[in-house]
Parts: sequence; C-alpha cells; structure tokens
Amino acid sequence: MSLDTNRGLSIIGAMSAEENQASPNTEELTLLGAQRTDYPGSPSEARLETFPNSHPERDYWITFDCPEFTSICPITGQPDFGHITIRYIADQRCIESKALKLYLFAYRNHGAFHEAVVNQVLDDLVAACAPRQAEVIGVFRPRGGIAITVEASL
Repeated sequence: MSLDTNRGLSIIGAMSAEENQASPNTEELTLLGAQRTDYPGSPSEARLETFPNSHPERDYWITFDCPEFTSICPITGQPDFGHITIRYIADQRCIESKALKLYLFAYRNHGAFHEAVVNQVLDDLVAACAPRQAEVIGVFRPRGGIAITVEASL
C-alpha cells in the first residue's frame, strides 16, 4: 500500500504480490455475495463459513460486536434482547462475518436460556475455525428487573 502525502490525502495503492497472495480464497464462501439470502430457521441449520487466516504465524484478536442480538425465552416465548461480543485468536481459519450474521439471526426464533446461547455460540465457533483462544460475552437486557451477563471462554 502507498501513502500520498503530497496532496494531504491517504491513497491506498495496488496491493503488492505478497499482500494479494494473503487475500482469502472467496470461492469457498457461498454466503458472501450470494444473489439471494436464505435465512436459517435455527442455529443448527446455519453455516459458519470460514476462510484461511492470512497471518497464522501471529496472534491477533478478531472481535465481532453484535449489539442487536435476539432470541426467545424457552419458557414464556417472549423475546430476549442482548449484546453479543465474540473475540478470538484465529489459528488457520477465520469466521466470515456475513455467515456469522446469519448464524446469529437464526437465534431470533430459537428458544434458549442466555447461558445456553453464549455457550452454544462458543462451541459452534470452536467447531468452525478451531481458534487458539476464544471468548463470547452476552449482555442481555433486563426482563423482570434483572439483567444477565454470561461469559464463556476457551
């Protein structure tokens, strides 16, 4: 990448051959760029797609901030609203963000307690990309006057 300081603007130039080689292989991603989006009916129907980590030799955190998470109380059927934060250090694979969005959207009609949701998200993340480290934090809005925060890590 290049920086043009003569005009006071940041201009991103063409990628070097090394940078281009590190780009993910998008052929293996079926959800990103699809003409039609099919929303999964449940988390078990969703696909967490991954792509190769361009820097597997380095530890670096990837954070997904999902402030509009919804699920359903398994007892009352009432909606639950929460803020999910997913952080992980990738090993060989990274989670593709549109696939994650569709996966989390699938909880919208899924009945589960908050503790189960956070732990299932962690389990599914680990199954999809086998990260070196991972944590999922769910901060759920009050219902009945009590807010719940659940943290699960590996």
